[in-house]
Amino acid sequence: MAKDGFVTSIARQSEDFPGWYNDVVLKAELADYSPVRGCMIIRPYGYAIWESMRDELDRYIKRTGHSNVYFPLFVPRSLLEKEAEHVEGFNPQVAWVTHAGGEELAEWLAIRPTSEAIIAEVVKGWIQSYRDLPLLMNLWNNVVRWELRTRLFLRTAEFLWQEAHTFHATEQEAADEVALGLEGYRSVAEDWLAIPVIRGRKSRAETFPGAVYTDAVEAMMRDRRALQAGTSHMLGQNFARSAGIEFLDRDNLRKNPYGTSWGFSTRMVGATIMAHGDDAGLVLPPNVAPHQVVVVPIFRDDEGRAAVAGAIERLEGAFAGVQTASGPLRWKVDWREESPGFKYNHWELRGVPYRLEIGPRDVAAGQAVLVRRSDRAKEALPLDALAAELPGHLAAYQAGLFQRALDFRAANTHHVDTYADFKHVLDEDGGFLMAPWCGGDECEKEINADTGATIRLVPFDSPDEAGTCLVDGRPSERRVLFARAY
Repeated sequence: MAKDGFVTSIARQSEDFPGWYNDVVLKAELADYSPVRGCMIIRPYGYAIWESMRDELDRYIKRTGHSNVYFPLFVPRSLLEKEAEHVEGFNPQVAWVTHAGGEELAEWLAIRPTSEAIIAEVVKGWIQSYRDLPLLMNLWNNVVRWELRTRLFLRTAEFLWQEAHTFHATEQEAADEVALGLEGYRSVAEDWLAIPVIRGRKSRAETFPGAVYTDAVEAMMRDRRALQAGTSHMLGQNFARSAGIEFLDRDNLRKNPYGTSWGFSTRMVGATIMAHGDDAGLVLPPNVAPHQVVVVPIFRDDEGRAAVAGAIERLEGAFAGVQTASGPLRWKVDWREESPGFKYNHWELRGVPYRLEIGPRDVAAGQAVLVRRSDRAKEALPLDALAAELPGHLAAYQAGLFQRALDFRAANTHHVDTYADFKHVLDEDGGFLMAPWCGGDECEKEINADTGATIRLVPFDSPDEAGTCLVDGRPSERRVLFARAY
């Protein structure tokens, strides 16, 4: 099954990244294809990874004063069409219910592509006064967007996500909320998933339909492509105005509230796979790993098994109170009747941060061998010290993965000044390209049509830097981030 230490049942990441990704998702049992076109089945191991990041984000959402709610899956066509720019942006992806109960419906129902329209219609009865604001709601649900080309976790017709919807009395309060949502996504990506992100604003072409502006976080994957790791939208008064939402402000004038929405989806499971994985499979950060440590007993006979089992039984008591950065230590003993090598490959494919090997000789020496997944480094540790040592090892592993990803991004970020250099670097090296842009939609479209790259965002930390646009030579105020993306 193994060759040169690698699992041979999956494509090599360095040779076939798309094939590697699909192999990892399927063979690590994260997800599977479904009988429904474009939809996926999330298997227990993959769902546990989603639950971990979902729960961490949910803690942030509640900590910042938001409440979870639920709205219907179906959106009447008349509501979706109230905000013309919004429906125009989503129309090609909307799935419609036209018949129900054996009859044609008088009004078509959209299967929720997002919930702005139905929420705006309902909350106009909830918001009457400035005292009713801010209204801070969050939804955990599924949405449907009829994608033509799908990939497990990354782009499916149906996916799970979080969508926050908020209403505010002032524009500044709404702008602060947009920033708050984006900070939640940065925190989960960097602190929980060990994925470094760049924060910035989307171009007009990439802005959410109907929004005033969209802020986002972008991450680099191991194939040097970009992946959008979360978006936060300033909706202004657009949706409130089209839905007729008004409130009586402190000055006794009736006004439309300002709205925001922000979303984070199961594509971040895919991001975690692609940001850290290697030729052997998954490499999971300890915070999100379903199992942080897997114990592999090694023995040849009943006497050896009994000695190892006794040591493991003592570990159970010692590990019971161990706390890590993501809660109680999550560990598992693999007693399956398979060879140690088979088990090593099985858990390496699934990205478990540490493997603990215990054999009769180890027991006699009062130790176990701890093997780090990211580089297979081995360390012998006293059995009675493991409970105290593991939290520190896991924290260092988490920090190491983040730094490795940060270094990878830095090594694959390029500054270019001419269109010729832009195309050469993009084709030869890929990665993130920081380049001057005049702000014109036509130049952006031309670059995308010509190279497949898009403006991922205008980074917040991009300094003022006079230059000339790649395409038309007009003045540019600062560099923006271009990349080919998922």
